[in-house]
Amino acid sequence: MGSGGGGGGVVTVGDLDIRSGGIVAVDTASLRAAADRLEQAAVGLDGVGNVFRRAAAGMEVLPRAGALGALPRCHNARARAAQLAERSRAIGGSLLELAAMFETVELRAEREAAEAAGDAAAVARIDERLAQLKHEYPGSDTRAWWEGFTRDAGWAASLVGQAGMAGSLLGPGAGLAGVALLWGFTAGLRGMGNGTLERGSRLHGPARPVVLRGAPVVAAGTAPDTLAAVAGRVPTGAVSQIRVERYVMPDGTRQYAVYIPGTTAGDEDEPFDMGSNLELYTGEQSASYGAVLEALREAGAEPGDTLHAVGYSQGAMLASRLAVEGGYDTQTLVTFGSPVDAQVPDATLSVEVRHRDDPVSALAGGGFDAGAGTPGSFVAERTADPAAGANDLDPLVAHHLPAYEQTAAMLDASSDPRMNAVRDRLALLGGATSVTVSEYSVGRADPAPTAPVCR
Repeated sequence: MGSGGGGGGVVTVGDLDIRSGGIVAVDTASLRAAADRLEQAAVGLDGVGNVFRRAAAGMEVLPRAGALGALPRCHNARARAAQLAERSRAIGGSLLELAAMFETVELRAEREAAEAAGDAAAVARIDERLAQLKHEYPGSDTRAWWEGFTRDAGWAASLVGQAGMAGSLLGPGAGLAGVALLWGFTAGLRGMGNGTLERGSRLHGPARPVVLRGAPVVAAGTAPDTLAAVAGRVPTGAVSQIRVERYVMPDGTRQYAVYIPGTTAGDEDEPFDMGSNLELYTGEQSASYGAVLEALREAGAEPGDTLHAVGYSQGAMLASRLAVEGGYDTQTLVTFGSPVDAQVPDATLSVEVRHRDDPVSALAGGGFDAGAGTPGSFVAERTADPAAGANDLDPLVAHHLPAYEQTAAMLDASSDPRMNAVRDRLALLGGATSVTVSEYSVGRADPAPTAPVCR
């Protein structure tokens, strides 16, 4: 394992899909408002039909010569108005049914969170609303279940398909066996609830002590101006492991950006190892999380300070943890190839960049049913290695950071309006009066045995 919002649908640019997250990609209030407008239009059309009905009734008592040609046109106009009114009501009814289905999905997700938190009052309130929706729209619960089922069955389709192609090279039955094995594994992740960080969740266990390896490298810097530049600032671990940028804003306040890498092969005191991966994924404290907190503290960041967190793979898990529980005002979360999907606070702009054929990103199990974060948050996905070939011998070819930098560049070139929030955030940092860059190398204070590396 190297180193998951607002309304809006799915925008596809080439093979790049940009969506608001989860299967709930629409605003139910907007659907109901549209249905209300359609009903108002239908009422207006009823009025128009009545005008023509009265006109026709008046013509029928006139001498036939006086109504020559006009009476049939009145009847046709009345029938046309009735047809349009009926169509408007049918479309409005469909929108209301969709709104009920999407609300059911949202409520079920809220119910799970309330039940996990032991909030019996919230569970009862949600159950009452679910029962009301089922009564008013009898098919809403079934449609919500079907949407969830098709999502669970299809979210890893690209990865599963590639497993089949790769397996077929080994023999006639190996492709089918690979598909069945991988699909069962990914379905199991989702069924066990792994790969998601719920709002309010906390890492368990004792903190892992870490120490700085020498003095940090400190220099003046500038803000990144593109998402590709953001991805390019994630450390590779060759010289430093954590990069922290401190921004002094025109009003004198400070903001911080942290860039966190993926798994690093190193000595037994390496905090970004496979052991930390497994601990983080299962909700345990890790030395790598302690290392990030220590780097931020050394850079001057204090609890409550504004933070922009960027991470790749294991670093994406760490950045997500900062947003969920780190104690900072995390205004931005950008993740590349994350094995988890985070239910970030409503004030956080969440940008998840994923590859459908990335097995590490697949560990998120499809993420939450509903999106999270401030309006403008989104998930961007593409298939990084669509063709079966020699590259498929490397199971992590779609996970490598350079592939995610290419996807970030595609997003920079996209006209999708959700990228405006990213550009606005970068422009805000670009207005800082000064930028200080600190790079840190951190080790375990209690060295642990090394573990296999999965980049």
